[in-house]
Amino acid sequence: MRIALYQPDIPQNTGTLLRFCACLNLEAHIIEPAGFPTSDRHFRRAGMDYLDQVTILRHDSWSKFVQWRKEADCRVILLTTKGVTPYLEQRYQSTDVLLLGRESAGVPDEVAAAADARVLIPMQPKMRSLNVAMAAALVVGEALRQTRYG
Repeated sequence: MRIALYQPDIPQNTGTLLRFCACLNLEAHIIEPAGFPTSDRHFRRAGMDYLDQVTILRHDSWSKFVQWRKEADCRVILLTTKGVTPYLEQRYQSTDVLLLGRESAGVPDEVAAAADARVLIPMQPKMRSLNVAMAAALVVGEALRQTRYG
């Protein structure tokens, strides 16, 4: 199981997600450009000493990530408020990449179209979205239940 962050723009969320990946032994991908340098103190503080314990693959662009994905032969599951499948109904595979969009803007249409599946977390009406790290935790929990512990 892998997590990919599309052009993350909030360092604290990225650090939190990398710590999450370290704790659950998930590979992390960062699709550049990020909205902050990895030396950012908020990023380092949120990731704490866990950043040395996570496998991070950086992709210079979306096209470089697409190239890596073809070579890795894996599915991309996009977490999006515009998804069509509730995340609990999705069937996950251990090689899936769970793709998270920018906190401020999600992903462009071209990125959404490239996903093999688009899942959503059902929420109360009039609520826009969850924090990206919280959304990842929910979906990863279900994906791991199905693939590691199911």
